[in-house]
Amino acid sequence: MLNYLVVVADGARARFFKLVPAEFPEIESSPNLVELEDFINTEIDEKGRELWSDPKSGRGKAPGDGPAHGYDDHRERHKDEIERRFAHETGAEIVKRATAEKADRVVVAAESRMLGMLREAIEGKLPATTRLIERAEDLSKLAAQELHAHLAKEELLPPRKPPQGAR
Repeated sequence: MLNYLVVVADGARARFFKLVPAEFPEIESSPNLVELEDFINTEIDEKGRELWSDPKSGRGKAPGDGPAHGYDDHRERHKDEIERRFAHETGAEIVKRATAEKADRVVVAAESRMLGMLREAIEGKLPATTRLIERAEDLSKLAAQELHAHLAKEELLPPRKPPQGAR
């Protein structure tokens, strides 16, 4: 069986999984997708409470009943930079784990914007024998078995098989 590393990510977290065979294939279904780590982007997790002194952005009121005026405090650009840093940290971890696990396949699933940032972070850094498989879809909230079933349906992972003794 090939060694698979599966990474699902969004701007706030990245989850790392490994595909492992059953310890007792006679009585257990296999292979199983096992979660290795859950990376959390602590900067995004603050949700603006401590990131900015004023919790809202956009419109202000002039003194004394004057007209409202718009302003831009560049929060979107700042959020983009936070996500970009997180993607670089996640990309470095993908390369480290793919090398350590001797992964034949690395499956990365994220919404398209984050996928682009991850691609940029890992491009040319994976071992030459490792094949990168990308999926532009946010699957970060799925449970391990749901994720495995979804990726197997898309033919990106081998499907789970019933126990050998059940045949």
